[in-house]
Amino acid sequence: MKMLVVCGSGLGSSFMIEMNVKDVLKDLSAEGIEVEHSDLGSATSDMADLFICGKDLADAASGLGELVVLDNILDENELKEKIGDKLKEKGVL
Repeated sequence: MKMLVVCGSGLGSSFMIEMNVKDVLKDLSAEGIEVEHSDLGSATSDMADLFICGKDLADAASGLGELVVLDNILDENELKEKIGDKLKEKGVL
């Protein structure tokens, strides 16, 4: 499985979220999941199985594929809950 974190203009916030996703995956003991980051303009639907973004980009990112939309990109608890729920839904956890 592959996840791609996208942000609006570059790589700053998406890189930070990528690091947090990797920490969350460790906490959840989820293995074999690749995580990368990109700007929204460069992202394509074939780049990942699951896309992660802030709510400000949800509409623009909706065409990419399955989304995890974060209300607060700095809230690691929200990230862990939403990633955990999505992985359980997919049968990964």
